Order: sequence, then C-alpha cells, then structure tokens
Amino acid sequence: MKSSSTEDSFLLSAMQRGDRKAFDMLFRKYYIPLCTYSQHFVGMEDAKEVVQDIMLWIWENRETQHINYSFSQYIFKAVYHRSINIIVQNEVKLRAHAIYSERIQSMLQETDVCQLNELSKRLKEALDELPDTYREAFIMSRYKNMSYKEIAHLLSVSPKTIDYRIQQALKTLRVKLKDYLPLLLLLIELSEEASVH
Repeated sequence: MKSSSTEDSFLLSAMQRGDRKAFDMLFRKYYIPLCTYSQHFVGMEDAKEVVQDIMLWIWENRETQHINYSFSQYIFKAVYHRSINIIVQNEVKLRAHAIYSERIQSMLQETDVCQLNELSKRLKEALDELPDTYREAFIMSRYKNMSYKEIAHLLSVSPKTIDYRIQQALKTLRVKLKDYLPLLLLLIELSEEASVH
C-alpha cells in the first residue's frame, strides 16, 4: 500500500500532465482538513474560499508550478499564508472605516441641508442610469447594509462578482457626480444609517 506522500507525488505528477481525476482526488483528500486548519485563523466561509482559491490556482498553474517538497506541506503552508492575509486585510478595513467615520462626522458639521438635498437628487438620477446589475448590488451594499457574501448568495454569483459590480458602480458615480464628490460618501453614509433605524 502506498504511503500518503508517495500517493500525493503520484497524483501530483498525473495532475501536472493534465489528469483532472488526479486533481479531484487531491482536492477531496485535502479539502476538509485544509478548511479545518484555515478556520483556526478565519471564519468558515472565508476558510472555504481560501481553500477553493488555492486548489483552483494549483490546477490552473499545474504546468509551471514546481513543488520541491511534499504536497501536504506545500498546500498547508499556502493556506496559512492566505488566511493570514485575510486577517491583515480585515484589520486594515477596520482601521480605514474608523478614520472614515471620523471624517464623515467632521464633514457633517460643515454641510448644509440644501447641498445634501441637491446631491440626493443627483445621486438618484445617476443610480437610475446604472446597469441593473450594478445598481442592484450597489443599493444592497450601501443602502441595505448587506455584505458582499450575503448579496452574492442572494443573487447566486460569487462575492468577487459583487465586488466588481460595486466598484464599477462607484467609478460611474464618481464621474457623474464629480462636482459633488466631497459630499457623495457622506450621503451614502447617512442613507446607510437611516436604513438601519
């Protein structure tokens, strides 16, 4: 009977030659252990995404990727680094949100109601002109306070697709509302707060 590392080497070699069944066997063998390992660092949904992304990357780069030690060591190390990156990204987002909230409060004290009303009108017009998919994702995120993962689940697409749609919506709004840009994020923030209460 083959040892686990010998079996991995055999499957890895077959996968590098384009054998999809060999990749599927490696995926099934390591998926649950890798998800469990990643969950030591991040939540379950992030853990699943980390493992799926890495395994997909290994398959897509099978012809150029050279693994010089055991596949098991390689894959666990990759999951570790990707999981840590998610932690760092989340911490950066939290810090950025705190700074942003302080700026919003400062801007709020300097903004009059007429400016906000005018921007609200222009924003509605600009949103109406967006493609349906961009507008839907943007409104769910900014006005209904839904996470990208929640929106993705509801619309049966990936979180990355939602991220793309929202980024495209923001790019369009920045262009259409360039004269109001200092107030644009403020209005969105106010709308989010209003939707919670």
